[in-house]
Amino acid sequence: MRKQSTVFLVILMGAALAALVFWPRYLVLDLARTDSRGAVLCAEMHAGEEVVLAFVHSVNRRPVYDTIRVASDHLVVVKSVFDTFGAGMPEASTGEGTLRVAEDGWLEWTINRPMPEVVVRIGWVANHTLRLKGRQVALADLAPPGTAVALRPKAYSWFDLWKGRCIR
Repeated sequence: MRKQSTVFLVILMGAALAALVFWPRYLVLDLARTDSRGAVLCAEMHAGEEVVLAFVHSVNRRPVYDTIRVASDHLVVVKSVFDTFGAGMPEASTGEGTLRVAEDGWLEWTINRPMPEVVVRIGWVANHTLRLKGRQVALADLAPPGTAVALRPKAYSWFDLWKGRCIR
């Protein structure tokens, strides 16, 4: 009987250890190619943390900064900041968002739009850069221009984080 209890206890401890190591419980911002070739970057996040997707507008060649907030199961596009109007840029407040001129003269369109993911096609001219955790990551360094990548919140296990792919 004592041997059975010991075996049961060892199995139980092994299962608990496996759950601690392999159970996906850490929130990360996952950047993955949409062509199913897998993740190219991840960053351990907390719900409510924000990242900035910076790029150069393809028509007016001026910088745009999109602020994205990470939630546990979706993203929220908080606002876009830009200094001049261009194709596809908001030109007035709408039912969807509010446009205002900030003190520094830049235009700020606040939208707070929840989205399951944000898909970006890495541009040749756009110089897409992800600003997170005090770092700037050029997306063209992670995948070739023309590649579509998706930003999405995802749960990772301790083992996934331990593999070293994630920014902390």
